[in-house]
Amino acid sequence: MTKLAEATRNKLKSVSTATVATALFKRGLRIQMIQDVHPLSADQPTMVGEAFTLRYMPAREDLNTIEVFKDRSHPQRKAVEDCPAGSVLVMDSRKDARAASAGAILVTRLMKRGVAGVVTDGGFRDSAEIAKLGIPAYHHRPSAPTNLTLHHAIEINVPIGCGDAPVFPGDVILGDRDGVIVIPAHLAEEIANETFEMTAFEDFVTEEVNKGRGIFGLYPATDPQTLTDFAAWRKANGR
Repeated sequence: MTKLAEATRNKLKSVSTATVATALFKRGLRIQMIQDVHPLSADQPTMVGEAFTLRYMPAREDLNTIEVFKDRSHPQRKAVEDCPAGSVLVMDSRKDARAASAGAILVTRLMKRGVAGVVTDGGFRDSAEIAKLGIPAYHHRPSAPTNLTLHHAIEINVPIGCGDAPVFPGDVILGDRDGVIVIPAHLAEEIANETFEMTAFEDFVTEEVNKGRGIFGLYPATDPQTLTDFAAWRKANGR
């Protein structure tokens, strides 16, 4: 995977999924938001990192016994130990939260290894414990049954679908309180730079609206005076 530049990572940590969604929309990318996943804690930090993926398929009972965990190459366990520090583990659980994708012990291991976050379009068990860990974590809803009940971990670090969004290994994952969005790897730096600038402008607009200014000519900036005012605001605020 291409290593995400620290400057790019830091810029993305300062922007929102909403702003990134707009920047991707301008480029014709409309289905990059992972659907129906939610942060386990409202206080968790913004999540940014390269995607490392795990794919589940429907379980077959004779192949999904508890003994499979004796195999150190089991894809779920291997994903937890192989996911690089600074990356985000993204799991394709087929939008099925009837059985857990992982639990608190595995997520704790990911956190201790320096992983930037974890996402599943299914559910986590021990969700209250995970919410207290501090690592950014997103799922559809809590789910107590073990993953073996319904999910067969089949392969790691391959292209997957997660919540109807395409995720390729190395794509950049951004998560905030609104949810999780997938930035194609080759666009990460470009999107980070553009949305960093967009965020400065939106902060300026928010201040102006709070002062009572109307949005016509302000948002979008169709009035030349808006750009003049924005330039003065940036200089005054060091933005």
